Amino acid sequence: MASWHVRSWLSHNIRRACALHTQPRLPDTTSAALNIIRTQPSQYIVASLVGRKYILTPRDLLTVPHLKDVKVGDVLVLKDVHEVGSRDYTLRGSPLIPHGRVKVEATVVEHTKGAMEVVFKKKRRKGYQKTIKNKHPYTRLRIGPIQFADKPL
Repeated sequence: MASWHVRSWLSHNIRRACALHTQPRLPDTTSAALNIIRTQPSQYIVASLVGRKYILTPRDLLTVPHLKDVKVGDVLVLKDVHEVGSRDYTLRGSPLIPHGRVKVEATVVEHTKGAMEVVFKKKRRKGYQKTIKNKHPYTRLRIGPIQFADKPL
């Protein structure tokens, strides 16, 4: 047998043997999955806010379109959580994870405006020129820690 055949055979069999022993066992219940995700060093969630989905981690600063009924310092609870995960594990809802399983709070940091947007309109040979300037209002939120419940509340 040629040496490259031996090396190829060894590397293939060693990889296959390692793969058999390193595959993680999947949890049987949602609570077990949440406990595994809780033990991971970093977690994330996918949550809906103002009609859009955002990938969020603790201490993120999120800029969303202006929220009218909130003031600076108010705490919002993110109810629509679609997915919870870490680097190795992901738990997806169908379509949402039950409200009592995962709790994430967001604090309103500020109300601000975006960059100046300039729209210039013109009609040829008519002398019509119009400049429209606009700044869209935004609300900035600070995402709090992701809290897991052992049983739904």
